[in-house]
Amino acid sequence: MAKKKRGRTRRPPASMSMIEPRLRNIYLNFYKESYFAPSALDLKTKELIAIGCSLVAKCKGCTEGHIKKALELGATKEEISDAIVVAIGIGAASVLDESDRAAIKLDLHHFE
Repeated sequence: MAKKKRGRTRRPPASMSMIEPRLRNIYLNFYKESYFAPSALDLKTKELIAIGCSLVAKCKGCTEGHIKKALELGATKEEISDAIVVAIGIGAASVLDESDRAAIKLDLHHFE
């Protein structure tokens, strides 16, 4: 949402605007090379993985962008659903892992 400052409307800064251009380019080249270069996985599979990763990372823009790309590459609603369900499982596992760490640190054995 644009903000007004001294009578003029300012648009939000562009993505990565706070990262030095040289380092931004390193990231973009890595992303391009690791994601779009031919590899053992086809691009649709990479998009499905990216959907799950985006959800676990809680990156709203990433999630929407990767779902859109996956649909453009022919991903079915069932394939997208599977990617989401895997992300749900990983997200839940991270909560379990953190609670296990707390139980160990605090020497808690509530339901053994």
